[in-house]
Amino acid sequence: MKKKLIIFAIFIAQEIFFYGNSALATQEHDGPEGMYVHQMSHIFFAFSLCILIYWLRHRELVKKTGWRYIQYSAVFFILWTFDAFTVHLLSEHKNFICAESVGSWQIRITAFNAYHGLEYFYFLAKLDHLLCVPAIFFLYAGLKSLLKETEQNEET
Repeated sequence: MKKKLIIFAIFIAQEIFFYGNSALATQEHDGPEGMYVHQMSHIFFAFSLCILIYWLRHRELVKKTGWRYIQYSAVFFILWTFDAFTVHLLSEHKNFICAESVGSWQIRITAFNAYHGLEYFYFLAKLDHLLCVPAIFFLYAGLKSLLKETEQNEET
């Protein structure tokens, strides 16, 4: 049975890596109202995380490792959402940035008017995964720590 499971896993991995189609993981917002709602959701998410941090600190939960990691996660998610908000603002308003694909692995970023140097800022801001991945890692570490602590409390 174990051998069949391994063969099946190899088959699935082969199908995904060699014959998979495009995931189409980008989301387009039609009309200005779609982007307005999306931008408001970034602000609401950051505000909610600020409230979470406030309550974690107010109730002194950050003294426990798991909650402290969740606080770090919230900080990284706040940074990430402001970064994403800024990138959306720059890319959706045509007066600032034009990003166009010039090849399968190349993109041309052009800043309009007197916004020279904004290309570099936009490029760095597009690396939002450098903020999102640590946020997810800290969230995972915090939840894992809280689960471990709960299991230890149940055993005693």
